Amino acid sequence: MKRFLTAVVGALVLLGLVGAGWYYRPWSDYAPAKIRSLDDPDQYPLTYQRMDEFLPSTGIDAVAPSPFPRDVQSLDITYEWQGETKTLAEYLAEAKVTGLTVLSDGEVIAQTYAYEADAQSRFTSWSVGKSFVATLIGKALHEGLIESLDDRVDRYAPQFAGTDYGATSLRHLLMMSSGMAFNEEYSADAPSDVRPLFFNAFIMRRNPDDMIALIERDREPGEDFHYISPNSHVLSAVVRGVYEGRLAEIMQRELWEPLGMRDPATWLQHKPGPEGVAIGYCCLQASSEDYARLGQLYLQDGVWNGERLLPEGWVDLVSTPPTPSHEPGASRYAHRGYGLHFWIPENYDREFYAAGVFGQYIWMDRNRDLVIAQNAGDADWGERNVEMTAVFRAIAETVAPLTPASSTAPMSPPMEDEVQPQDGEPQ
Repeated sequence: MKRFLTAVVGALVLLGLVGAGWYYRPWSDYAPAKIRSLDDPDQYPLTYQRMDEFLPSTGIDAVAPSPFPRDVQSLDITYEWQGETKTLAEYLAEAKVTGLTVLSDGEVIAQTYAYEADAQSRFTSWSVGKSFVATLIGKALHEGLIESLDDRVDRYAPQFAGTDYGATSLRHLLMMSSGMAFNEEYSADAPSDVRPLFFNAFIMRRNPDDMIALIERDREPGEDFHYISPNSHVLSAVVRGVYEGRLAEIMQRELWEPLGMRDPATWLQHKPGPEGVAIGYCCLQASSEDYARLGQLYLQDGVWNGERLLPEGWVDLVSTPPTPSHEPGASRYAHRGYGLHFWIPENYDREFYAAGVFGQYIWMDRNRDLVIAQNAGDADWGERNVEMTAVFRAIAETVAPLTPASSTAPMSPPMEDEVQPQDGEPQ
């Protein structure tokens, strides 16, 4: 018996050493212990500038940079919040903002950095990356590589053939109305499907396409607004399919070069090398000014340097709630609604925005020709989302006060074959 117990103890010690070796992997750049350190809220402002040091990625080169004109000035902004008058400086400190860029009429008029960040820092997008993926869908639609938003996923991404996602339309993915059973919670102590999806890709090196293909539908698509990250990843697989390449390479060719992005960027993928698959629901790393540049493309109705990159009517399509369930206040997101991969604030007037957890935003005000790009590491971002709207509107009203002409600016012609309600969708 003594020998048996000794053997058992020895085996357990050996297993413990093997497990510790696997977890800490001193020989690896992407050890599970290092990846798990991303969960430290105190380090978010710094960590979110260095995500491509923790996780594998592919580079996106800035081969034809075209910086914005600049007239940078300090912003003396105050706003009312919960019965108090607060300053922009107070908000930036409380929200742990690492980078903020304000464009007015295509000119950088304000820029600030904190937490060791500077103009070349690569801030992680989190779900702001979803809006970049949607933009590539729009570009592919304009170029005829996608025939219709009502096409099924498996027409363009055959790896999803025979799955519920394969039988889902691109439109319902963009609307976040796929009908899939998935729990989108970000708190470490809450039941969540999105956290295991993220960490299993990087720690277990599981292909995100394969994991997401297993998700099943629990209600009809198009019935309601249910925001879940796998929808965006499947759209990124469609992008990879129609453009026949890796997501980072496509992003460089189809957006970074045409828009004259100023700085190199990266996109995270589940493992190093050419076999790695990009995480399509998040995970772009880019400079503050280049995030703002995407917003400027949308202010210009998808036209850049005289060339149309997005379909006529696309900007109106993505910035308009497609059903009553997408209106602000109609879902669990009480103070904001949803378009097609862009958020819409309460009491919106030609305003919409891309958003990512922990304080990442690209805010677009079409009446004022104004863009605000924010990056942050704010563990309490959920409590500050409505305050963010108050702050950004205060900036807009100070920088670009409305005139009667600007407040009634006409919308671009709608996409007649794209905006009509489909069978099974609310009218």
